[in-house]
Amino acid sequence: MYYKVGTIELDTDAHSVLCGGKIVSLTPLEFGLLAYLMQHPNRVCARTEIIDKVWGQRFQYDTGTIDVHLNALRRKLGCTRNYPIETIRGAGLILHTEDAAKPYNLTIQPFIAAWLKSHQGEFENKGLVAHMHMDPFVSEITMKPNDLRTMLDGILAALLPAAKPGTIRVSSHLGLSYFSLTLAINGTINELRIPIYGDLKKS
Repeated sequence: MYYKVGTIELDTDAHSVLCGGKIVSLTPLEFGLLAYLMQHPNRVCARTEIIDKVWGQRFQYDTGTIDVHLNALRRKLGCTRNYPIETIRGAGLILHTEDAAKPYNLTIQPFIAAWLKSHQGEFENKGLVAHMHMDPFVSEITMKPNDLRTMLDGILAALLPAAKPGTIRVSSHLGLSYFSLTLAINGTINELRIPIYGDLKKS
């Protein structure tokens, strides 16, 4: 299969990569990482997903190992930290196409799982155990991951100081005109509604 994003060209059959018409020599893991991201452009790929699909389940690497190969890949391709491969803090990696205005297709379950994991230390300090219950009918939403993360971080910052040991629950629901995410700690509930059309609202 042949893929092209900007000046980067990748051929999985020939196992070759060109950048600006010049051959780029990559290690097998660097090639696998680039190939996977190019096969899923404009979508946030969770680190655990990349480990599973590129490294393989038989490898027990810490997901931080991805950064070592990613830094080498960016250097060889002459990439910046934000384009075309951007690191989304607490979520994963996304490969942008040339159309920077194109919406993100955000895979919701791995995103929320990564977001919860990024706050694990805060939860443990409060004696909280996180649970996630995602609507099975919604796998993706169209939204910038940093926007959603900022909203969730804001809600968590408001709820966490008064939290007592117990459960933090993140659940989702698909309504007729919106998709919602609900954070509940000790009975205190806050909901984000993401309309199918329109602006993000918090209730």
